[in-house]
Amino acid sequence: MINKWTALFAALTLTVGLAACTTNRGEERSSSSQPEQSSSSSSVPEQSSSREERSEPQEEENSPSLYAEPTMGSDFAKVEQLSGNAVTWGPATNMDEQNRPIACVQLQEKYGAYNANFIGPNEKRIFLTFDEGYENGNTAGILDVLKEKEVQAVFFVTGHYVKTNPELVQRMIDEGHIVGNHSWGHINFPNSTPQEMYDDIEELHNYVKENFGYTMFLFRYPEGVFSEQSLAVLQDAGYQTAFWSYAYNDWDQNNQPDPTTAYGKVVKALHPGAIYLLHAVSTTNTEILGDFIDEARSQGYEIAPYSIPPVGSSEPAAPQADE
Repeated sequence: MINKWTALFAALTLTVGLAACTTNRGEERSSSSQPEQSSSSSSVPEQSSSREERSEPQEEENSPSLYAEPTMGSDFAKVEQLSGNAVTWGPATNMDEQNRPIACVQLQEKYGAYNANFIGPNEKRIFLTFDEGYENGNTAGILDVLKEKEVQAVFFVTGHYVKTNPELVQRMIDEGHIVGNHSWGHINFPNSTPQEMYDDIEELHNYVKENFGYTMFLFRYPEGVFSEQSLAVLQDAGYQTAFWSYAYNDWDQNNQPDPTTAYGKVVKALHPGAIYLLHAVSTTNTEILGDFIDEARSQGYEIAPYSIPPVGSSEPAAPQADE
């Protein structure tokens, strides 16, 4: 008799557990890869109840609701224990057998637990991201191509950009793209205090939420310059950080690369999980974008909406004192 009731109780427990996992899918994707808390290494404060009270995720694959809504807080006492030294990095030219930059794979393993992505999952999917510091007359054309090709991308914007180009920001939102936080003032994060980092992120976050009704959840560092300390500030705030596994010299509007040469470079760089960083000021990028999308698809790649839980992550190293 005891075995019968024990089996029934176990079955009911499993059913409830599976239902809970399904309900909390969106929350788990943004929090499951965070480093374990400890008194010496974790900068992650206790999460507020707002994460648990969120409604069920929407169906769109790149919907912000698939991520925990940023809590916009930080435990500076813990963050300040971590290294504030700038981390020198770059995709470099050393590739594995799948053409994936080895440096990005290694960085993913080292820092992925901070909700950071240097490269996506090892699948034939690539992600298009555009940095927007200022407008050079190309964004509308880029949006036209993306709409024609039915591709969703990420646009990382600064405070200057959202204030001077509200109609383009609204179009990005209306057409289903992700609008990412590229900082309010395009500051150097390792040269800033944790409080200054947080204030800069929060200013743009609040401005976009108040003026566009849109909640940002994805961040990119200006020039990709970061420290372990800055990663922890972003994680505390509830943000996910996107780096890149491919970029090229496309940002100088007065010295644009030859379109044929540029097209060859971006095609040659195709690899599983590629996160492309392209600058929207580039007339070359605008010209080659449609052909690049077509070629990537012809090689079997999906141009996917950005929806990447941190992958290949490991627990971060113990905090280091700055020299």
